[in-house]
Amino acid sequence: MTDLVFRDADVVDGSGEPAYRADVAIDDGRIVSIVKEAAAAGCQRPTATRELDAEGLVLAPGFIDMHAHSDLALLTDPDHGAKAAQGVTLEVIGQDGLSYAPVDDRTLAEVRRAISGWHGPGDDVDFDWRSVGEYLDRLDRGVAVNAAYLVPQGTVRALAVGWEDREATPAELDRMRRLVAEGLAQGAVGMSSGLTYTPGMYARDAELTELCRVVAEYGGYYCPHHRSYGAGALQAYAEVIALAREAGCPLHLAHATLNFGVNEGRAPELLALLDEALAAGADISLDSYPYTPGSTTLAALLPSWASEGGPEAVLRRLADEETAERVRHDLEVTGADGCHGVPVAWDTVEVSGVTDPALAEYVGHTVAESARARGEAPWATARRLLLADRLGPTILHHVGHEENVRAVMRHPAHTGGSDGILQGAKPHPRAYGTFPRYLGRYVRELGVLSLEECVAHLTSRPAARLRLPDRGLVREGYRADLVLFDPATVAAGATFEQPRALPVGIPHVLVDGRFVIEDGRRTDVLAGRSVRRTPR
Repeated sequence: MTDLVFRDADVVDGSGEPAYRADVAIDDGRIVSIVKEAAAAGCQRPTATRELDAEGLVLAPGFIDMHAHSDLALLTDPDHGAKAAQGVTLEVIGQDGLSYAPVDDRTLAEVRRAISGWHGPGDDVDFDWRSVGEYLDRLDRGVAVNAAYLVPQGTVRALAVGWEDREATPAELDRMRRLVAEGLAQGAVGMSSGLTYTPGMYARDAELTELCRVVAEYGGYYCPHHRSYGAGALQAYAEVIALAREAGCPLHLAHATLNFGVNEGRAPELLALLDEALAAGADISLDSYPYTPGSTTLAALLPSWASEGGPEAVLRRLADEETAERVRHDLEVTGADGCHGVPVAWDTVEVSGVTDPALAEYVGHTVAESARARGEAPWATARRLLLADRLGPTILHHVGHEENVRAVMRHPAHTGGSDGILQGAKPHPRAYGTFPRYLGRYVRELGVLSLEECVAHLTSRPAARLRLPDRGLVREGYRADLVLFDPATVAAGATFEQPRALPVGIPHVLVDGRFVIEDGRRTDVLAGRSVRRTPR
């Protein structure tokens, strides 16, 4: 007798094929039996210690979040309801070129400061690892959902080169190659870059190509946040496609969209570029979130020259009147590279979080609104906030376009990624709502995708990119990472006003055959582990 059977579920198996009615039996963390139309056909039905009536519910593979920022949250928040309640059973972390392994003591301190807006300061974390393998071992002690890791190229550069804007020496490049190889050998699934974030943005294409050759040797993939999502977006996409093809490395385009007014309605141009490369034999996938605003740190908008040398150097420049005026000019007149080559519109920059509670009055307001309330110029407000919170503020950047979002999600190479930053008093609702929003708004309400197609985007396609042989489909022998949801009611609860509201219509989520969400409530199960690169 098996552990568990779901009776009369509507199985959407992740393949994109039509749904079917079945009993699905689970034992020892795997799917052991699928009996289609069991009741109608009078078949011998599987028996189990526990039977659960799934009438009216869709049973699907657990969702894979291809772009997550839960690197510390997995360790500090055992509940992790932000993702578990959405039906996410696997997250890909180490994104945008900055994370916490591999490091030494110096680099760890610098990285913690640089990305405190993404992950918090980490004061409650025992950073008892330094290598990628040691970090993955830490996850293996038990976390809410599974996690795969990308070697962060910016962190590697900080470790081997530092935070300076210069070319790596041959010896430094050799060390970066070794660090990337070690991380992949220890289980990372690929390498990420943040090419509008320091210090990763200081790498020239030739340097990135050499590192991608290493990634390709190990069967991983390259996941760049490329050099522009604004004025130079199409050129930036073309550059990373050409780079990955030269290196012979599979490419996954992070949060692939086109933002700012200069790119309104231009998604077809991006997709034509992608289709041309695919037709020529390139191995490319992408992810996106189903919202128009972006989210990052306020400091990320600064020009790259102002960010050279690391966080303390940035603060010194901002404190200097003459240098701060140069920063303002680049932001407001020239269009800083950190702001994707587009002059900043402060009424689109909403503060979503601060690390110092004394600055909470800024949260939920645009920089322009806070400046008007104080009777000062927006840059004066932004500068004061950056200095007072020591680069900690996070923002929502309201610069996206709905038609671009819909066009990208229809593409057959598309997968789902939340890009969810969990920090701040008012984070982007994508952290809590991405996957049910796909199912509720874009499937049921708008019909942009069929249910079967959407589930494939969120399950089997990312599993294929990650080269996971036993996840992403409802198949006998596959791991029982599963979600059950009501297609008539599933929806994101999270909104911009209440960004941490949990979704509705997702009563059950299983990781490794164990309920992490049961009857709509989080259990105390920590069944998640690291998911390591499958050797070729």
